[in-house]
Amino acid sequence: MPPSPVIISRHPLIADKLLRLRDKETPPAEFRRLIRQLAQLLFVEATSDLETKPTSVRTPLAECPGIRLASRIGFVPILRAGMGMAEAMLELVPDSSVWHIGVARNHETLQPEVYYERFSKLPPNLDIAFVLDPMLATGGSAIEAVARVKEWGVKKIRFIGLIAANEGIKALQKAHPKVPVYLGAIDSHLSEKGYIIPGLGDAGDREFGSISE
Repeated sequence: MPPSPVIISRHPLIADKLLRLRDKETPPAEFRRLIRQLAQLLFVEATSDLETKPTSVRTPLAECPGIRLASRIGFVPILRAGMGMAEAMLELVPDSSVWHIGVARNHETLQPEVYYERFSKLPPNLDIAFVLDPMLATGGSAIEAVARVKEWGVKKIRFIGLIAANEGIKALQKAHPKVPVYLGAIDSHLSEKGYIIPGLGDAGDREFGSISE
């Protein structure tokens, strides 16, 4: 079975905002604003085939046919950097659900460790779930998050990230070959410590202004 596609945005707005996001001089407030804008732009690209239903409304002048979104959507941000992405996407589809998962990378082993998980005890009332994380580096956190969403019972899952390394993409595709991956850019490689090069540093630290070094 061939792996699901990896879709890299070619939109100039996304490219421009990604470069601003990478800049080490970008302050946390601006960094958060760019995260929100990029998340919304990528979400639009990742949802072009969602299920719709025909309907109509009455304008001040006449009846107007159209469509409404019919898909039940859920967001699964990987804490903490994925939170800003989920909040931005909720502005576009405010009736959607959000389920959080906290996955930290052990800096010694580079393996993911789940420290928080919040899913309903009931079967998921969703047609599709989007797993969100700005960075897809080694792929460990995304792999673990997608696995937990699958265990919950969601059948259709997509991953949305801003920047990825090929190592993370290959690992995610190997573990979850049916999960499409939507990205803003693919970078050169990973450092020995598992950071994306050139990347943008630690997205969570920069988003919340908690850089310690």
